[in-house]
Amino acid sequence: MRIYKTAQGIIISRHQQYFLTEENNWNAFINRSDLYKNVSNELQHLKPDNRLKELIGSAILAPIGDQEVWASGVTYFRSREARIEESKDTKGGDFYSRVYDAERPELFFKAPASRTVGPGDEVRIRRDSKWNVPEPELTLFICAEGTIEGYTIGNDMSSRDIEGENPLYLPQAKSYNGAASLGPCLLVQEGPIDPDTNIAIEIIRGSAVVFSDQISINQMRRKHTELVSYLFRELDFPLGVFLMTGTGIIPADDFTLLGGDVIKIAIAGIGALVNTVAI
Repeated sequence: MRIYKTAQGIIISRHQQYFLTEENNWNAFINRSDLYKNVSNELQHLKPDNRLKELIGSAILAPIGDQEVWASGVTYFRSREARIEESKDTKGGDFYSRVYDAERPELFFKAPASRTVGPGDEVRIRRDSKWNVPEPELTLFICAEGTIEGYTIGNDMSSRDIEGENPLYLPQAKSYNGAASLGPCLLVQEGPIDPDTNIAIEIIRGSAVVFSDQISINQMRRKHTELVSYLFRELDFPLGVFLMTGTGIIPADDFTLLGGDVIKIAIAGIGALVNTVAI
């Protein structure tokens, strides 16, 4: 099932039927263990209304309430190679090689909800950066009890020149206004997402596709539960938390985003997250 946050309320899509929930508090609705079971039981008492489908095409908000967004780094081999390449002139590449192979994953704070945008909104590139890319990522929703309850699409906007200048500049390369996007919904299912699921991206400039690629999430070096276990070691998330799981798709080194570019990230079962780069 897919859970959408809209201005009119919380809409559930299941088996081509649409339901408006009685609960309007997004935080309370999603921050539950056994979310699939709980929502399935609640749907038995709701009447479907397929007129709600129209709202999903026009009124979707980012599927986040007051949660934080965290992110994982260097979880795919392609990301390891890109980080090494962009940092070679400052001799920082060895850091990324070691973190890829280390027992402890790289985890960092990405954005509060107030800096996170949703479908159809604008993402930004930093004014003091000249090399910027989107990073398409499967994103987990983890409830306060530390269990993975849903999946969405994340765009981890990144300034590669700033991160490559010095690994300690990672927060500036990753965290700024409009640097995180989530959507279009929260996929909630009975078991874990299929490891053969693909992440695909297109970047459209004018009427031309200037970059496209895809990768299967089975190429991740680390398990989702492993990332979650480290995130929750010394942190509490009373409202739950979103965790971007890293990217294995990185454009060539001569590519950078421009204002007006349209970024479309798609994951089967979740849908497509589309954002335009602010001019």
